[in-house]
Amino acid sequence: MKRIAILGSTGSIGRSALAVVDAHPDRLQVVGLAAGENAERLADQVVRYRPRIAAMSTGEAVVAAIKHHKTIALANKEILVMAGGIVTEAARRSGVTILPVDSEHNAIHQCLHGRTVGEIRKLILTASGGPFRGRSASDLTGVSAQDALRHPTWRMGRKITIDSATLMNKGLEVIEAHWLFGARGDQIEVLIHPQSVVHSMVELTDGSIIAQLGVTDMRLPIQYAFSYPERWGGPLPALDLIQARRLEFHEPDVEAFPCLGLAYRALEAERSLPVVLNAANEIAVERFLVGLVGFTAIPRIVEDTMRAHRPAPVATLAEVRSVDRWAREQANEYAHRVELESL
Repeated sequence: MKRIAILGSTGSIGRSALAVVDAHPDRLQVVGLAAGENAERLADQVVRYRPRIAAMSTGEAVVAAIKHHKTIALANKEILVMAGGIVTEAARRSGVTILPVDSEHNAIHQCLHGRTVGEIRKLILTASGGPFRGRSASDLTGVSAQDALRHPTWRMGRKITIDSATLMNKGLEVIEAHWLFGARGDQIEVLIHPQSVVHSMVELTDGSIIAQLGVTDMRLPIQYAFSYPERWGGPLPALDLIQARRLEFHEPDVEAFPCLGLAYRALEAERSLPVVLNAANEIAVERFLVGLVGFTAIPRIVEDTMRAHRPAPVATLAEVRSVDRWAREQANEYAHRVELESL
């Protein structure tokens, strides 16, 4: 029996994790639940799962779990984008394993099983391309939040769905992959794969490419993280390759979707710039979702905020939070300018 604590149990990933628990009641026991805002849903979960501890989570939750030598099944990519060095170093010191739940990084983890860093030539992250795949930059000026929220493959929260539409989500995953697998930015490639059947790939030094394929359901990578290093049976159907038919791969259009390039730029600079990237993007997406700025303003606000920042080391969570506050204030200022221009 594995004992599970779920931080963010009321969100889409948390609910999928609890569905995996429901499928394996003889193997998994919920002992802790934490939520960020939805107290009513958390209360319902407490009644159903009877955890020993339930709480409204704080910014210290993952680092605290590492300090207590708990294995981490990580679904929140922003943690590694903002504090990747701090978190991975804490995990190294404590001898803690970080198992990625994101479908792309989970796929890479599966492909790398038993392989050394020296065997890796390239990590290949796949992206569906979002609802605007194939559109030019000029075609994106008038799209609405409702248009951007119509993801063709995955059902996710509003913010991550917008990030998928701008390709910022894939940019954040590039930074996350750097910290999880020790790969340089020039070793991490993004390919548009509309079918979302190949969840990611690894190219090895001899030219071989190892891919992980599966149905598009978050319960699959969550169960992998819960069962690792074992493999369990589950309620999900196997991938039907005949039904999948053609698998396509294309280069991303970084002119139409510049957020991906901004993420690579932040990773190359390292230090505090990924914190700025993440914070400015959150502000820009918030403004877009409420109709105050347009879709194409999102990368503009992020880039302006990055340009105004001088990267500096961030060795503590306090320093991360300080940069985050500065970036949000700056991004709000740039977003307000964009709003005035549109009047």
